[in-house]
Amino acid sequence: MNPTAVRADCAADPAGTLTFDLAAPAVRPASVLLLRRRGAAGGRPGGTVRLPLAGAGPGRLRAVLPASAELSEGRWDAYVEEPGSDTARTVEPGLRDLRALVDRSPDTRGASVRARVPYPTADGRLALRCWARAPHAEAGAVVVGTAGVRVEGVLYGVAAGEGAAVEARLPGDPARVHRFPLSSAGEASGGFAFTLPYAPPAAGPVREAQLWQLWLVPAAGADGVRISRVLDDVWSRHRSFVYPGRPAAPGVLATPCYTADNDLCLRLEPASETG
Repeated sequence: MNPTAVRADCAADPAGTLTFDLAAPAVRPASVLLLRRRGAAGGRPGGTVRLPLAGAGPGRLRAVLPASAELSEGRWDAYVEEPGSDTARTVEPGLRDLRALVDRSPDTRGASVRARVPYPTADGRLALRCWARAPHAEAGAVVVGTAGVRVEGVLYGVAAGEGAAVEARLPGDPARVHRFPLSSAGEASGGFAFTLPYAPPAAGPVREAQLWQLWLVPAAGADGVRISRVLDDVWSRHRSFVYPGRPAAPGVLATPCYTADNDLCLRLEPASETG
């Protein structure tokens, strides 16, 4: 533990508002909780957010990040900025009560979706993983079949219309795009479903691992919407949500997976690489 660090407990409500509770004796009066976007973006306009710390009972200070606050997508590190000090203090994670974030269901009629999940970094600091999507395709059930993967989800900020489809795209190769129709789309509820067969993406040469991105195209000629899962308490799914692989072609294995940013993909790889 860093002797100069401050420990903060976090809690979330169903709307996505976050509260941060700190031990008051460890923090000077008139301090603020500073959220800074990681990397060069932290020094640009909008790259820092200062939240006032106010009394929250005996020996406690509290800062509140409203669900309506606009934080750009990325990872944000937490610090305490004290008056008269040139150095911001590191914040370490205490208790995190994120039960209210599990299976969040925002209004599908909203223009955008925001999600923020507090998490401990690898070196023991408190950070936020933030998403800001407009529109957004939230993945739900992922069912791995023998010939393809079926995905159900909810579309936010736009309704699926005529010609709605899902596209599997291989980054870096614009010619490698495969398009498949949605099998269901409920305009009122925003629900969608599709089955992505393994064989078409696997028909091209698969000499090394390929990560095919999945996009929902809500209507013919519309821009695609990245299919992800962000509306719960999991800040990084790529190691915690593991699906079985299935043969997609001779010598090729297909496996649904999530990236570190919680985007849904289909990974193709030579079967020999998995053994």
